[in-house]
Amino acid sequence: MSSIKRKFKRQQKNKTKKDLKKEMATKVALFGKLPDKCLTCEEPFDKTNKEMVTTWSVVVRKKEDLVRLYCPTCWEKAINILEDFKKHLEEKDERRQHKPPKAL
Repeated sequence: MSSIKRKFKRQQKNKTKKDLKKEMATKVALFGKLPDKCLTCEEPFDKTNKEMVTTWSVVVRKKEDLVRLYCPTCWEKAINILEDFKKHLEEKDERRQHKPPKAL
């Protein structure tokens, strides 16, 4: 009985290894598609600069196989715009809930 368990564990371990190798190969291929500049402001990006690599934001869309790159300034602006829009939608929803129904 224990040999079956060992065999099963070995198969699971090998499957996990294969899955990890595939995932790593996919990520390495996407790294090759990384742009050389910010998508919005076109500030140049240096892949060898450790600070840039850690502070810039990368957005990957697997369906379309797109890799987009944003500098910290543009990323912060985008986040602020999204937060403002979210607040606007919440306020609009609150106003709609508090409005009395229209009389016929």
